[in-house]
Amino acid sequence: MTTRPRHVLQLCHSYDPPFDDCARQYASLFKGTSFLVTTVFLTGATRADLLENTLSDEVIFLESPKHKLKGLKLSLLKRVKRISQQKHYELCIAHRTKPTYLALIATQLPVMSIHHAFGDFDRLGRRLFTEFFSSRLLLIGVSKAVSADIKQHLPRFPVDGIETLYNRVDIEHSKNELLSKAKAREMLDIPDESYVIGNVGRLHPDKDQETLIRAFAKAKHALPENTLLIIIGKGKLQQKLHDLAQSLNVEDNIKFIGYIKDAKRYFTAFDIFVLTSDSEPFGMVVLEAMIANLPIICSDCGGAKEIVENTGLLFPFASSEKLAELLVHSANNRESTYSHDASLMKLHTYFSDEAGRRAFWKLEQIKKILSP
Repeated sequence: MTTRPRHVLQLCHSYDPPFDDCARQYASLFKGTSFLVTTVFLTGATRADLLENTLSDEVIFLESPKHKLKGLKLSLLKRVKRISQQKHYELCIAHRTKPTYLALIATQLPVMSIHHAFGDFDRLGRRLFTEFFSSRLLLIGVSKAVSADIKQHLPRFPVDGIETLYNRVDIEHSKNELLSKAKAREMLDIPDESYVIGNVGRLHPDKDQETLIRAFAKAKHALPENTLLIIIGKGKLQQKLHDLAQSLNVEDNIKFIGYIKDAKRYFTAFDIFVLTSDSEPFGMVVLEAMIANLPIICSDCGGAKEIVENTGLLFPFASSEKLAELLVHSANNRESTYSHDASLMKLHTYFSDEAGRRAFWKLEQIKKILSP
């Protein structure tokens, strides 16, 4: 007997990274089930490759100009409503605020709203809107830290309506995308014999590369002679960070790479990965570092802390002194400070696609909404 397909609708603001992979992660939740996923991108030109890359059964591109998403345009509401009526959808997954608004107003579906950042409910209007639709709204934080932030801002929202689903990776696929260490270093112009401390992220105050550079300067005398600090990313602090490195006399030991497409493929060039962010909602770069089999040092705040606990080293945010100590310790004690087996176990247990599916189907709200 053939099982009749059931349908889930997914609304995404855009497919700009990382939201192309976010769409993939949530479509993957329905792998091996009778559910078919239709993913709708509000902005961006049609791209045939996203049907396969997002693991969706259908992808629709509304191709709305981004400036037209300001406010709730009647034409966009009508288009989303029309799509929602084409099949018997049982759930709408909406990433970020605008898709959530559209889903709640244009459809009558239960909505699972995914929150990828802190502060989504700082505004009173958003809090009132969310509370009004609480009867058919499930809020998902991508880390316990994000979920706690939501609960703090929405004390009147039903307790069972706020849950955590960690971001996830396709571990084997990500491993296969990695460059060899030799190739990655060749592409980044890094000498083979160097000991490399890596950091990847926007050059922005939130990422706090300033603390990393100050810690590197303090630790430099006790690190291997051939140590390099490699920073991949671009942003408004680029010149300020260059000037800081120069003022601390470490400019010859720091290489600012700039933006690189698919930077995660180059993590194999590093010997250790350091994240210094002040409020990372999750920290996909940490998962990417784990896949590349790197020891990790991370600031003790935000969602990234949840990934690194018990598998890496944590330091108090903005403490260049403590970070310097850990840089030296890690360089001289790799075997005692890093366990590949423990890191891989945590990846599979909490942050794999399979782990995501297990956690999703255990959610009480999902059991009620998608009951047989």
